[in-house]
Amino acid sequence: MSSAAPVKSRLRESNRTSDVRPLYKRILLKLTGEALQKENLAIDPNVVLSISKQIQKVTEQKVQVAIVIGGGNIFRGMNAAARGMDRATADTMGMLATIINSLALQDGLEKVGISSRVMTAIRMEAIAEPYIRRRAM
Repeated sequence: MSSAAPVKSRLRESNRTSDVRPLYKRILLKLTGEALQKENLAIDPNVVLSISKQIQKVTEQKVQVAIVIGGGNIFRGMNAAARGMDRATADTMGMLATIINSLALQDGLEKVGISSRVMTAIRMEAIAEPYIRRRAM
């Protein structure tokens, strides 16, 4: 378990000491899923809110933030595959854990006034067959 480290923004100073501006206009923030944990909670809403507030401080400097988040606080596909689970199934479960964390972080960001979008490389309906009554029977 790890707690969230503060998100730091590199700043560059101009000739005037009062004029501080960001070094970058866009950044990519990679968060481990464990950053959302606290004690025995896989996702602690207070930790999510704290991370969201730190991201808010960066966006207030007119920096665009893209976030990639892991799902290891919920499920680790590699560990499950090493214990005999089908690798493709384990990886799919890990991707679902990533989506869960993404939705939790989106909720926190929206609570501090930051609009966000969750994007995934796979379509959600690709994870399972569609329900067809006759096929299910």
